[in-house]
Amino acid sequence: EVHLVESGGGLVHAGGSLRVSCSASGSTFDDYVIGWFRQAPGKEREGVSCISGSDGSTYYADAVKGRFTISSDNVKNTVYLQMNSLKPEDTAVYYCAISSYYTGKNYYTDMLPWKYEYWGQGTQVTVSS
Repeated sequence: EVHLVESGGGLVHAGGSLRVSCSASGSTFDDYVIGWFRQAPGKEREGVSCISGSDGSTYYADAVKGRFTISSDNVKNTVYLQMNSLKPEDTAVYYCAISSYYTGKNYYTDMLPWKYEYWGQGTQVTVSS
């Protein structure tokens, strides 16, 4: 069974930076898509960014493009989300998740939560204005 643990959340002023990490046990990333999602109070969970474990290609939602960077360290089995130029509207609980749904498919960027089988417990990111 895959187990994911997020870390690195916290409180930061607008314009600041944070890096959140997602460490996995029970599997490697090679055949999976690893995604970062976020959920703010009263809002639906939304996809932020994802990375293909097989070729390292990445996707970013428009809201974070140019500010966030996703990366993976396959030796450490850890995926990172570097968040720069943070805005108050980035405040949310950030979750990482792993999907095998896209294996063998030629797309992976729709970031539908139901396609991700394993989820971490989430880490809170709060951006003050």
